[in-house]
Amino acid sequence: MPRLFRGPDTDRKSAPFGTSSSAVVLLVLALYCLGVGLGVAHEGHDDGQPAVASGAQGLPRLVASSEAYELVGILNDERLTIYLDRFEDNAPVTDANITVTVNDEAMVAQLLGEGVYTISSKRFAGRGLIELVFDIKAKDGDDLLIGKFTLAGAVQDARFADAVPWYGRVWSYVRHGTQDHLVFLALMVVAGLVLGHVLRRRWFRELLILFCAVPALAIGTMDHSASAHEGGHDDAKPAVLSGDTAKRLPDGQAFVPKPMQRILDIRTQIARSETVPKTSVLVGRIIPNPNRSGLVQSIIGGRVIAPDQGLPRLGQAIAKGDLLALIERPMAIADRTTISERAGELEQMIAVAEAKLRRLRPMAERQVIAQSLVIETEAELEGLYRRRDVVRETRIAPEALRAPIDGVVAMSRVVVGQVVQAQDVLFQIVDPNSLWVEAYDYGDSDPATLKHATAVGPANVALELGFEGWSRTLQQQATVLRFAIAAPPASIRIGQPVTVTVQRRETARGIIIGRDAIVRGGNGESIVWRHIEAELFEPRAVRTEPFDATRVLIAAGIDEGERIVVRGAELINQIR
Repeated sequence: MPRLFRGPDTDRKSAPFGTSSSAVVLLVLALYCLGVGLGVAHEGHDDGQPAVASGAQGLPRLVASSEAYELVGILNDERLTIYLDRFEDNAPVTDANITVTVNDEAMVAQLLGEGVYTISSKRFAGRGLIELVFDIKAKDGDDLLIGKFTLAGAVQDARFADAVPWYGRVWSYVRHGTQDHLVFLALMVVAGLVLGHVLRRRWFRELLILFCAVPALAIGTMDHSASAHEGGHDDAKPAVLSGDTAKRLPDGQAFVPKPMQRILDIRTQIARSETVPKTSVLVGRIIPNPNRSGLVQSIIGGRVIAPDQGLPRLGQAIAKGDLLALIERPMAIADRTTISERAGELEQMIAVAEAKLRRLRPMAERQVIAQSLVIETEAELEGLYRRRDVVRETRIAPEALRAPIDGVVAMSRVVVGQVVQAQDVLFQIVDPNSLWVEAYDYGDSDPATLKHATAVGPANVALELGFEGWSRTLQQQATVLRFAIAAPPASIRIGQPVTVTVQRRETARGIIIGRDAIVRGGNGESIVWRHIEAELFEPRAVRTEPFDATRVLIAAGIDEGERIVVRGAELINQIR
């Protein structure tokens, strides 16, 4: 009777597992190992590697530059937006006439805003490489710039874009599958091997292996694909920000698109080395010109009385001799008694003299007495009147305080009814157009060798100074130097602290740049931002020395000819 199952073939030596089953196992292992190493990812799985190009994942860009101009073109569908700036200072070119030639089609760009132009063409909707020629005519000079675009063309049908071959899904599952999926796959393969080995039939063994392994791969792949396409992308985060937003790159550089540069008002300067005098930095303060200022004080003190026009207010302009205030003099009781007695005596003497004069006048008219007696009596009476007036003024007349110079009231410390002491400073009058700076030198430098001087006040106000003199004696271990401010701004005040920078005879070589270009890095070092490409900036550590009120000397860290950001550097430094 035939047997459904034959026993083991004793005439042939066979391995515990057949050659085909071993191939299947090796294939599964190879898929797993190769998936770990390479990991072919379908849409939505890019291994988290961000693009390295500064404009990656944004709108297509074209950059062209020359010694005069720098041009950036941003393509959005069939519209090309052109940003044209001067190469040296990054200032927008607002008066240019731009003719753009796309292959063999010439178009005139339309002005949209400050240095922003635009053109539209159906050619931008095509595919492949196109060449653009920009013919620029402007007040700063004419130029010709050339650039190229690689157009991607229309987007393919979604059915073909999303199609992934079956081996790709398997490979993606092996690469991105979860731990539960891989454990299930391994258990199915092991189960197939065990059953095949127990039944000892090679064809049946291979069939069981494939029966267990292939469904496991198929189920896991479909499950993983479904999770990736139906809801797996909900929690995905973009690897990098959009290429059309400002961001800090991993290497520390900053990508700032041209539209953002216009908002931040970025300006640059080409570094040029110079030989300049060395400088010293001194601490100082604002003082009034001694010849154009004055103090108002009371000699004897007393009670403050307001004049008819009232007390002067702070900042009020006054003229020399204007009445500022009245001081009612204090008087002791004994002095008041003495003055009252003296005033009474004078009144009595005046009454006697007046009566005598009334008697003598008729007698003189009748020529009974000489006319000279009447004249003498009148003179005596006039003297008594004057003495009485002096006594009255001594008792009740206040002290008048008047302005010593023309100027404005810089300080007022009085109110009506206030009792002040002798020599108290009640008012300070200054000329706001004539102010000085008093600086203190704690070193041993020779003031006679100092040359040009400038000062920086509050809110970074720059002051031009002229040397007036210096003290031959030390005051608090410092030499006092005085400078006259050439044109004092209205914003400075008496007593404000300033930083004075004076030039010496020694010289140094470096790059002169504005103070606003120097910012602080993350570790506290002084850095500048170098404009290396149209939309790319690089931080550079520098060593600086003071030069004047608004500029510094870069002694090391920058090479000649590099473009340095001189306005907006602090804003670029804040980009993250």
